[in-house]
Amino acid sequence: MDAKVTWDKGLLFSGVADSGYVVKMDSKSSPETGAGPVELTAIALAGCTAMDVISILTKKKKQVTSFEVKVHADRSTGYPKVITKAALEYVLAGHDIDEASVVRAIDLSVKQYCPVHAMLVKAFPIDLTYSIYEVDASRGLRLVKQGVYHH
Repeated sequence: MDAKVTWDKGLLFSGVADSGYVVKMDSKSSPETGAGPVELTAIALAGCTAMDVISILTKKKKQVTSFEVKVHADRSTGYPKVITKAALEYVLAGHDIDEASVVRAIDLSVKQYCPVHAMLVKAFPIDLTYSIYEVDASRGLRLVKQGVYHH
């Protein structure tokens, strides 16, 4: 993989890798100009494991109707203001999604498939939790299971 960033103005940069997709970055981390590099690290972590988990659950024919991975990252107060720990929450909704399948999908992602998690867990602890919701007939959500994934 190759990537580069090109200076636009101020502290605004455009990044591009092999995909050709351009990502705007700015130290201000604003919707108008771009995300900050550390924000992109958190997004990359969530995105990598989310792709694994939804792929695994889809292959298992699980009826997932919505899915997100929320990330909270703590950063040091002093420079270089690195991430010191992170917490991910997998939030799934659908029909008859069993806890064992969700836990197995998370397990495969963090132990085998997600290179971003594999790299970052060496730098800081990452806690993982999950919430599974059932979509009922009236399209409401009912929490059926919450849990903590143990490495």
